[in-house]
Parts: sequence; C-alpha cells; structure tokens
Amino acid sequence: MADDYRGDIVQQTRETLANIEAMLAEAGSDKSRILSVTIYLKDMARDYAGLNQVWDQWLAPGTAPGRACVEAQMYAPDVLVEMMVVAAV
Repeated sequence: MADDYRGDIVQQTRETLANIEAMLAEAGSDKSRILSVTIYLKDMARDYAGLNQVWDQWLAPGTAPGRACVEAQMYAPDVLVEMMVVAAV
C-alpha cells in the first residue's frame, strides 16, 4: 500500500510499487522474480488506466507476472489501491 493516501491513483500506485520493491529486496528478491500479483482497486472504471500507466513503466519489458485486478472495498476511504505479491527468492 501507499504511505500517503491523499494522492491520486498514479501517486498511490507508485508508492505501493516502491514499497513492494523494498520488501522484495529485504527478502533477497526483486521485481523480476514476481510470480503473480493480485491488485485491488477501489474504483476499477476510474483508476484502471492510471494504475496500468505506472505498472507498465515499472516492469522491465518481458517480465510481466500473472496478474488479477479486481474492484474491492478498501479498509479506509482514501485508499485507492492494494496489491498482494507472490515472488520467488
């Protein structure tokens, strides 16, 4: 998840992905070793394009993992995106 929930989907997605990278590094892995990602969006119609814009820039070409993206209620009103990642170490 993002650290600052006041931003739009682009900002929250960037922060979420940066946090994922940090957690992967701590576990001795990196984003090239992600096997699958489940992405939860508060509003699929409004935020899917912004999410994809950041996601596509973040991934190295040819390394896209399996991905599911669903609309879901979030635990707090300002949270726009959450991700669950499975990666190899």
